[in-house]
Amino acid sequence: MLNKEDLEKLAALSQIELKAEEENSLLNDLKTILDHFEELKELKTENVPPLRGGTFNFNVLRKDEEGEALEKFIALQDFPLEKDGYLIIPNIFD
Repeated sequence: MLNKEDLEKLAALSQIELKAEEENSLLNDLKTILDHFEELKELKTENVPPLRGGTFNFNVLRKDEEGEALEKFIALQDFPLEKDGYLIIPNIFD
């Protein structure tokens, strides 16, 4: 079962600083969560098909169709900055 040393190791791995008053509460919460997992282990799931995505809905997407490509000079004419056929955008990183 989970003990204080395990909690301290998890906190260090998670880079979380725990106050002394938080440790007991968090330890009890984690024990409760792990107890629920033990309950789940008792369920018989051999004949249960896996569920993908949580629903039976499927994405409805339009079919891609070939069409006329936008000519390069038309695409570039409304873009604010262009150099040698390339689009210039503001820096994202410093």
